[in-house]
Amino acid sequence: MHDDFTRRGLLATAGALALTLAARAADVEPVFDDSKPTKDVVIPDSKVAERNAAPLIPKKLTKLYSVLPTIKEPNGMQFTPAGTLLILDQADPNRVFEIAPADGKIIRMVQTEAMHGSGICIDAGGNWLVTSTKGLQSGGPPVTLLVDPKSGTTLKKWVTPGWGYYGGVKESSGAPSGGHGVKWAGNGRYWMAVPSSGRVFLMDEASGKRVRSIPAPALRTHGLVIDGDYLWAAASDFAQIVKISQKDGTIVGKIQLEKNRSFDP
Repeated sequence: MHDDFTRRGLLATAGALALTLAARAADVEPVFDDSKPTKDVVIPDSKVAERNAAPLIPKKLTKLYSVLPTIKEPNGMQFTPAGTLLILDQADPNRVFEIAPADGKIIRMVQTEAMHGSGICIDAGGNWLVTSTKGLQSGGPPVTLLVDPKSGTTLKKWVTPGWGYYGGVKESSGAPSGGHGVKWAGNGRYWMAVPSSGRVFLMDEASGKRVRSIPAPALRTHGLVIDGDYLWAAASDFAQIVKISQKDGTIVGKIQLEKNRSFDP
């Protein structure tokens, strides 16, 4: 009986592993035409089920202070090497505020040309990468900006892969959407969430081209944080912060926040 139980256990484990590998193999790297808006992308049912089944990670949310009304629409954050905190204000055209994280005191403000921006990080040279979620005032599709941290001047800009329409961001009702959360990954690369693509991209800064991508945990994936071999990604649709593998996007856990507020797309 013991041997029979062991065999059943091994078969069950092998079957589960086969299903897991098949599910991961089914994720095909999509190809996007950066000259056209992406439309009608949805999160696969298998990924929805994976997120629903992910274990809850207990965390407590503590409110420290409000940055209103000076910072009208805080929508991206990044700590600096000096220990200060950068906050991207989504009010157009976007400004970046550097604050003291202990009490929220504003140290300085830098004007950028980003529009409806949703993400900010710092590269190896100390410059800022800012996602302009909407096209610039000068026109064109959504772009990722390399910004001088002193003047706010755009040093380079690249069209955001997979930009387009998704969910409530429809062609009939507004401008297309681009990058959201962005985090420096080292070795000249950064991660960027693009909801309209249903993907999280690993990008090469030198060329502005995508290296590879992993499936997003939710349609409205927003802020990103790197944690070893994992990413924490804000799944705004569900007021969750989801922990995913940088290798293949596998969801390993989630933090559930209160659902009594709306999240801006």
